[in-house]
Amino acid sequence: MSETAHTLSDRIDTATAPARVRDYIDLLKPRVMSLVVFTGWIGVLIAPVHIHPLKMLVAVIAIALGSGAAGAINMWYERDLDALMARTRNRPLPAGRVAPDDALGFGLLLSIFSVLLMAVSTNMVAAALLAAAILFYVFIYTIWLKRRTPHNIVIGGAAGAFPPVIGWAAATGDVSAVAIALFLLVFLWTPPHFWALALYRREDYLRAGVPMLPVVAGPRETKRQMVIYTLLLLPVAMVPTLMGSVGWVYGTIALALCLGFIAHAIAVWRTADDETAFGPARRMFRYSLIYLAALFAALPVDLAVGRIAG
Repeated sequence: MSETAHTLSDRIDTATAPARVRDYIDLLKPRVMSLVVFTGWIGVLIAPVHIHPLKMLVAVIAIALGSGAAGAINMWYERDLDALMARTRNRPLPAGRVAPDDALGFGLLLSIFSVLLMAVSTNMVAAALLAAAILFYVFIYTIWLKRRTPHNIVIGGAAGAFPPVIGWAAATGDVSAVAIALFLLVFLWTPPHFWALALYRREDYLRAGVPMLPVVAGPRETKRQMVIYTLLLLPVAMVPTLMGSVGWVYGTIALALCLGFIAHAIAVWRTADDETAFGPARRMFRYSLIYLAALFAALPVDLAVGRIAG
């Protein structure tokens, strides 16, 4: 092993500087957590059962802590990959600001606390779903799929699709068809969202040896799959309206957002496959974040409009 490799290995296995509070916050993947918290909160908010605001707040905090715990364990396990990628090499573990054992212990404690908090504050169904989401993200996605198959995002995306179902269960104590539709919405959104990122970060994944679809199957097949998934999203996004759970305020917004997502996927499809042509992929990635946030925000807006009109 070269001196440089030894230095890198030593740095990611031991902390070279005292950890700050900010470093532990970064372990929680706050950007990912923000979307998880939002979709989980919407799940609570649109459930057909009144829940006390304090109980809602605690449920959302439990979802946030569970998400952050899974993120911390993910960073602990993937610290070697993160050190090789420009996008992640300055994270607390590869940068040597947090020791691996500290990150793992932090993630495990938060996992246990978040599930117990959900069980005590809401019900066992929501707590079981939160535990399942954490375990799925850590064992199925991070440990089993991430380094082995280009389907890592397709299957692993289920972990990120749990929060609205957890939120719904926190309010109702069960899982309904609407909650399952919200699960499928996030599940189908995840692959084109991450593949857009992987297209313009392809060299990073190639360097780290992560078998993302653009690395294994190439840009052309990835773009084809992205178009397919955005087309599949359209009918799924319309399910809450077609089931009568919400009205056409949501339905109209969902239709417009889905058509925009499809248009971005087609724009990516039409670009050349060389590394300099991925401006549309970057724009699609950014649009995908707006898409999901706006889609979920439209659900309570529709219900509020319905109450006012009724």
